[in-house]
Amino acid sequence: MNYRDYLQKLIYKIINPVVHGMIKIGITPNFITTTGFLLNVVAAGVLIYACMYCEYGELAYLGWAGGIILFAGLFDMMDGRVARVGNMSSTFGALYDSVLDRYSELITFFGICYYLLIKGYFLYSVIAFVALIGSLMVSYVRARAEGLGIECKVGFMQRPERVVLTSLGALFCGIFKDVTLFDPILILVFPLAFVALFSNITAFMRVNHCRRVMMQNEPKKY
Repeated sequence: MNYRDYLQKLIYKIINPVVHGMIKIGITPNFITTTGFLLNVVAAGVLIYACMYCEYGELAYLGWAGGIILFAGLFDMMDGRVARVGNMSSTFGALYDSVLDRYSELITFFGICYYLLIKGYFLYSVIAFVALIGSLMVSYVRARAEGLGIECKVGFMQRPERVVLTSLGALFCGIFKDVTLFDPILILVFPLAFVALFSNITAFMRVNHCRRVMMQNEPKKY
């Protein structure tokens, strides 16, 4: 069992009572998916608000945004769990979940890029944008591969890792906003740089995985 499977089982044990409660009161997976998406919109709104209206203490808002993104990530786990446990899985639900996941990442990174750019951190905003590119390509390569009938879940930097790193970076940046040894914005930038690097590596790992599978399945020419 790898670390992702272990953590997933642990989190499922924690959220299962909530999941069963949702099923009992009739909450649907699509409602949960929509709620998670709206929370990410709120997080981006908090970042934009911090840029436009806060001259001082804006890093505290960055921390609040990180907490909201992390909380929204729980909904991303619960929608699939509710669908499976409540026997409410559907093809449209899977599509809807994937589409809103992509929108959530776009909106989240838009808020972060906007914040960094407006605050004068141009280079850091570029790092955030590269992280966005990698995040989308990881998901795109998997979707394209599965459309061709190839299972493609290889690589380290999948959506849960990206959400956790990004949200915790923002959260701790807000918590330790009064650090004087270095610019506290680096607490956010380092996880973003990690996501930027390894999400793009993961995307190319998936491309290479598909290449190997296709070569194995091609008829041999004699």
